[in-house]
Amino acid sequence: MSKITKRRRISSRKNERRILKGVIHVRASFHNTIVTVTDVRGQVVSWSSAGACGFKGKKRGTAFAAQTAVENVIGTLMYQGMKRADVMISGPGKGRDTALRTIRKSGIVLNYVRDVTPMPHNGCRPPKKRRL
Repeated sequence: MSKITKRRRISSRKNERRILKGVIHVRASFHNTIVTVTDVRGQVVSWSSAGACGFKGKKRGTAFAAQTAVENVIGTLMYQGMKRADVMISGPGKGRDTALRTIRKSGIVLNYVRDVTPMPHNGCRPPKKRRL
């Protein structure tokens, strides 16, 4: 007896996925800027960073590197059909403002921009006083 098997068509998942709304997370540290795009459920659609765009060393922390990383991600998003997005920005780096400006210029409609930088309410206990 022969087993009946179903033939499935194998294709790349990137082309099939149409995402109309998503969340853009920008993590701007002093040494790098990481941009991650997720759908509304939180699954990562695309990402890029200043390091992944070819910047090395001190240049990764610059505003231009952040702009390049955002442009890299947004090119993928436009191809997948994203129209609306929420933006979450965290971190103290130089790429914060430049990343947001680049996202606004891209033509994606922004619902809101939220700063989600973690802030300590009272922080860690300080070290004991120095005795000489």
